[in-house]
Amino acid sequence: MPANKNAETRYKILDKLLARRYANYTMEDLRRLVNEELFEIKGKGKFKPVSIRSIQYDLKYIQGEPFMADIEKYPFNDVSQNNPDKAVKKTCYRYRDRSFSIYQQKMKDDEKQILGEAMKLLGQFDGLPNLEGLEKLRAGLNIKSDRQIISFSKNPLENSNLLGELFIAISEKQVIEIHYHTFAAPDEDRHTVLIPYLLREYNRRWYLIAAAEDTGKILNFALDRINRVVSLPGHRYVEYKGDLNERFEDIVGVSLYDDRPVQTILFWVSDRSKDYVDTKPIHESQKHYRNEKEAELRRQYPMLEGGAFFTIDCIENYELIRELTSFGADLVVLSPEEVRHSVIQRIEEIYQVYHV
Repeated sequence: MPANKNAETRYKILDKLLARRYANYTMEDLRRLVNEELFEIKGKGKFKPVSIRSIQYDLKYIQGEPFMADIEKYPFNDVSQNNPDKAVKKTCYRYRDRSFSIYQQKMKDDEKQILGEAMKLLGQFDGLPNLEGLEKLRAGLNIKSDRQIISFSKNPLENSNLLGELFIAISEKQVIEIHYHTFAAPDEDRHTVLIPYLLREYNRRWYLIAAAEDTGKILNFALDRINRVVSLPGHRYVEYKGDLNERFEDIVGVSLYDDRPVQTILFWVSDRSKDYVDTKPIHESQKHYRNEKEAELRRQYPMLEGGAFFTIDCIENYELIRELTSFGADLVVLSPEEVRHSVIQRIEEIYQVYHV
């Protein structure tokens, strides 16, 4: 794709010029006409005139991927009006196929197949807007996809229409009021006003990530506990400053804590589970220690036989402790002490439940 908006604008102008069948444009003509149109679009002093070399590079670019334009170079005898008996030979440029345009290309069969699978993939998200339009597009392009290749696990309790409502609210920047319940009080209808930013999936459950309108604090709500959504068009939508996805880079799950630091968590995994953890990391930052570092850790923890040592860099939250304890005796947290204590505390709670 174009490196910047100026290049994309030039490509659009050149596309229009090269498609004209009754004009004969030399390289200099293309340069002049591109500059004239850029001047009309941007105004005096707001654009840098392009050179012949720039036009040459542009033509070379649109002849390659992804446009693959077939541009022919042909001779043209330009007859001067002042001297009709004398013709000037020029080299001109145009699309070989008079119906071609880099913005109206025919779709190849393999591209149709990929688009069909993408549409089928989106179709699994029930409740998303414009799915009917996608189906009409697939029918219009005669795209056939008889079998499902990629399948997502779904939470059968989730309100599928709610996903579509929240998708629209976020895309159209609408402040919303949600009515929800908690597991502790399922019959109690609670409500709050939110600025919705993101829909995030974790562990087969969808979450709405939003800011409280009154405090600006980032909150998360599981969709299966939201009863209904009310749009508030009279309320001002406030954009999130920065990239909200970056805040999730340091955690497992969806629970965010502004007052907790990122910690390097060292843990050992048994032979039975080490390959599973190695190929399905607990966190994106996960490192598997080998060679000298592994030898050093084995000297430090001689009671741990076999297995492997790993670290992750993340913030402690409920989901992290639950994930670490889910391996039972196959995973031992070694440091830091705060995380180790949280894991021990959870194990003790489980032990107490089984020994009542």
